Amino acid sequence: MTTVDDMLYHLGGVPVMGPGIPFSGRSRAFFVDPAYGDDTFNGDTPDQAKSTLAAAFDLTTSGYNDTIFFLGSTTADTLAAALTWDHNFTHLIGVTNGLPGLGSRCRAIGGSTTDLTVVITVSAQGCLFRNVKIANESNADEDGGALVVSGNRNAFYNCEIAGMLHATPATRAGSYSLAVSGAENYFNNCYIGADTITRAAANAELVMSGSKNRFDSCTFASQSDTAGHFAVKVSGAGTNYWKDCLFHNMSVNWATSLTDAFNITASSTHYIILQWPYQFVGYTGVADVVTHAYVNGPTPSVTSGLSTVETT
Repeated sequence: MTTVDDMLYHLGGVPVMGPGIPFSGRSRAFFVDPAYGDDTFNGDTPDQAKSTLAAAFDLTTSGYNDTIFFLGSTTADTLAAALTWDHNFTHLIGVTNGLPGLGSRCRAIGGSTTDLTVVITVSAQGCLFRNVKIANESNADEDGGALVVSGNRNAFYNCEIAGMLHATPATRAGSYSLAVSGAENYFNNCYIGADTITRAAANAELVMSGSKNRFDSCTFASQSDTAGHFAVKVSGAGTNYWKDCLFHNMSVNWATSLTDAFNITASSTHYIILQWPYQFVGYTGVADVVTHAYVNGPTPSVTSGLSTVETT
């Protein structure tokens, strides 16, 4: 990692990380290193990194386009309390190898001792998140998830968002990995869900009530033998988009294919738009209310994109 004197002057020490990180004349950069940082440090440089995301976030100013750089390692930041990301135009960049969603080593975790209902709530707008994992390992017998996005116009690239990483919340119908109630948010190359813990209820990896949100090249993953488990639950009015996405439910020994990938609470003004290519694996249907799901595959129909096992 290098810095340039002129950038140090203008941006308060933002590392040279390539294009795409928003900034302004007031922007500052802060650093988080769960392995070697300390919350008594000032957070201004990598060798003075904070150890927790919460401590670094407290240094940011809403609307300034400040950036937190999360240094990757084998050590996760296990949050002591749920974090509300309520500073507009405040960005989180994982300094890691840029894996497409699954496997990031920049991890914000809700552990089994704190039992967080949700790990991070993004209520701000205009924020960028890249190369990070947000996961909830709570074992409490209550509905919960990893990430709530209630704000508007935020972007997530190469993020892993995993809720229900313990069997107990995975048996509750109100649990999820990601909930989006905001509008005009964007997800690219994200891995949403988990196939390591069995979902034993009619819950979903994504719960969607906002409008004009878009998912490009994302994977929605689960492990369930409960036919009523869904990849996505959609309610409310509006239009949302999925392009080049994989919806994959793993069933041990291929025992059960789930009924539908999408569960739709019908609204006269709701559209689910699936743009080819897309693929459903481990499901026998696209949606339980097909009149609200629009597809454009090679043979558009209620079975468009459903995978079958190859035979000889």
